[in-house]
Amino acid sequence: MVPLVELRGAVILGAALGKPWYEVFAISIVGNLLPIPFIILFIKRILYMLKRFPMFSGFIRWYEDRLVRHSQKYANLSFWALALFVGIPLPGTGAWTGAGVAAILNMRLRKAFPAIAIGVLIAGVIMTAGAYGAIGVLRVFL
Repeated sequence: MVPLVELRGAVILGAALGKPWYEVFAISIVGNLLPIPFIILFIKRILYMLKRFPMFSGFIRWYEDRLVRHSQKYANLSFWALALFVGIPLPGTGAWTGAGVAAILNMRLRKAFPAIAIGVLIAGVIMTAGAYGAIGVLRVFL
């Protein structure tokens, strides 16, 4: 649930602690998706309020600029672009940023949440396979 680290860090930590991959996968998916509806619904208001405080205003302006840049890239493709943006496990492309982009694009929660959920599932599969090894994950199914 922590911004920046999100699912990617949770899966790596779970693997390092020797937890079963299926538990880590499920918990990290749920934990990553829990704050998303609140972010989509309230991020614009929160950013507006924080901008009024001098100690936050610089960071908030930087963050908004970043969200606007990402949102302009994906404005025409919306649903699937948002899902792929969240699903690619690179720094700054997680569910929190995806929720911010969705809010900037004025996507409704009904449309944005499923796209972000698909992206989180994609990132979860990629990170779990990477952290536990594709063979280790497939061994359970074979």
